[in-house]
Amino acid sequence: MVSMFSQLQGDLKTNEPLSQHTSWRVGGNAHRFYQPKDKNDLAVFLRQLPVNEPLLWLGLGSNLLIRDGGFAGTVISMAGTMQTLEISGKTVTAEVGVYCSKVAKQSAKHGLSGAAFLAGIPGTLGGALAMNAGAHGAETWQLVKETTTVTRQGELKKRSADEFKVSYRHVQLPEKEWFVSATLELQSGDAEVETALIRNLLKKRNDSQPTNQPCAGSVFRNPEGDYAGRLIEQCGLKGLRVGGASVSEKHANFIVSDGSASAADIEALINLVRQRVEAETKVRLIPEVHIIGEHA
Repeated sequence: MVSMFSQLQGDLKTNEPLSQHTSWRVGGNAHRFYQPKDKNDLAVFLRQLPVNEPLLWLGLGSNLLIRDGGFAGTVISMAGTMQTLEISGKTVTAEVGVYCSKVAKQSAKHGLSGAAFLAGIPGTLGGALAMNAGAHGAETWQLVKETTTVTRQGELKKRSADEFKVSYRHVQLPEKEWFVSATLELQSGDAEVETALIRNLLKKRNDSQPTNQPCAGSVFRNPEGDYAGRLIEQCGLKGLRVGGASVSEKHANFIVSDGSASAADIEALINLVRQRVEAETKVRLIPEVHIIGEHA
């Protein structure tokens, strides 16, 4: 299967355990797993893939639940690759493998304001772009000026921000097109002030979220005018458990694993929380976490 590809410079694996690449530490195997060297290598790889091959793009594996049966297609991993970041004036251009926290810290170091909230997002810029990730009242696409995408045919395209339909935790991309990099437009600020703001935001995150346990970030979107965590806590669901998965005692909109949870445990708990909250409050919570793959 590997021999069908040529001129690749990245790392190609088969039957790769996805539990090693997700923040919940669960998930079955990927049929094929590729970590490209750079955007040109990525384009070469995409051009050689079977035309109907299912694709999953993976950053740090937060905001994602991969089922125990794995993914019957190709996973393209950006973790540890495509990490170029350049700052010029008030613009920051970064590839999708750059950690959100690095974008925030480097922007602050250069005296730029507006990106501090990214320090609280536990993923890569690619994931933040794909879902319009946000924290502390700010969202990724408030900063985006333009992007570079890659098509299934390996063609790189420049697109301005206004070419995308963006909403809360959702970005509509052209079909079979994915982000490679983005240019963010920031404001002038003070390096010390911004660095202190990041430090305070990270402290707030660590104080209020279970950052020392396997989790995937916020499980549910916040309903308009309310908070998912408040509703879950109001229903007395903190500590609710299915197998090795439980609703965090620290923050009710987080589900944590004790190390023994399966993806099935986590998915069952997500569904149970939704049912209980809807039964008691008439509010139907919408998962923010993407659930992908086959049941075992």
